[in-house]
Amino acid sequence: MKIDLPEGGSLVPYTLGEPRAYPPPAAPATSRVAYAAAHVVVDPLADPEAVDWESTLAFRRHLWSYGLGVAEAMDTAQRGMGLDWPTTRELIARSGAEARACGGRIVCGAGTDQLPPGPAPLDRIVAAYEEQLGVIEAAGGTPVIMAGRQLAASATGPDDYAEVYGRLLGQVARPAVLHWLGPMFDPALEGYWGSADLDAAAESVLAIIAEHAAEVDGIKVSLLDAGREVALRRRLPAGVRLYTGDDFNYPELIRGDDHGHSDALLGIFDPIAPAAAAALGALDAGDPEAYERVFAPTVPLARHIFAAPTYYYKTGVVFLAWLAGHQAHFRMVGGLESARSVPHLVRLFTLADQAGLLPDPDLAAARMRAWLTVQGVTS
Repeated sequence: MKIDLPEGGSLVPYTLGEPRAYPPPAAPATSRVAYAAAHVVVDPLADPEAVDWESTLAFRRHLWSYGLGVAEAMDTAQRGMGLDWPTTRELIARSGAEARACGGRIVCGAGTDQLPPGPAPLDRIVAAYEEQLGVIEAAGGTPVIMAGRQLAASATGPDDYAEVYGRLLGQVARPAVLHWLGPMFDPALEGYWGSADLDAAAESVLAIIAEHAAEVDGIKVSLLDAGREVALRRRLPAGVRLYTGDDFNYPELIRGDDHGHSDALLGIFDPIAPAAAAALGALDAGDPEAYERVFAPTVPLARHIFAAPTYYYKTGVVFLAWLAGHQAHFRMVGGLESARSVPHLVRLFTLADQAGLLPDPDLAAARMRAWLTVQGVTS
């Protein structure tokens, strides 16, 4: 299958390769715990805007079919970038029911996005988290206590974070996952845990975890700094997991070293789920060479999707879902499909093809041609 793609002001022929065969595994991997942070599918014909629930839940079934857990209502689902709390609440309830029906693992993000932007009293921030934790508990999910913009805007130092998280962890029905999202993902979270100095911030969160270790399943770290993640991982109490959120360095962090490994809660696992499942299966089988071989072509794709400004990575995730046939259109909540340039998405197309992640090249090429035409690129 050939397609003409824009490059340097002209059109250049490109020949698609063969997709790689990644059959769904018989069971989830056992050597690592892995969650894919899942995107939502908008209904392109709804006015006012609404989620296409069937397509959204169908994609979660796709992730579960590959043995991955679903990380629901995280930033990949456009939390803080278009998805409001009433819709998020319904998303958590629907996905929780779907998880129960098919036996899939699910964690869900608890935030404070029902509050207006800006500072708020700590009691009000705690109450907002409590409301969302209650929704997640009712849905049967494990809570991810998300890094909150209102807390970042209100806290005066590490003691305020210790107070808020202490009150929340003291009442969770099951151990929760904490969430450290770097400012490259959300600039409003600069200085989270009470300091812009990442070493000082690490001391703050480690103190919280140490005090509440029985209530903490793990911490998701999204700093795009492999060395810093490994250093934090080695200091966690026994039984507390580090879930890598590093979409640049995930193969080495999940593989680990003689001192341990990271588990995974990754946005990149949304578009590369079949490859991720195959790589984790190779680890289970004790075949590190196959693990590296499967993951290697996904890394250039991941680094491109999450290139600065990193918070627009969701656009690439949804573009690939459309090219791969998981949804019928390339539209996003709040019109976020326009966040990346034509050259960026053209490069994304070729990297996905080179990683073998376009299961139907004919469909992908036809959709790419149609999209290019709409962008004013014609042969």
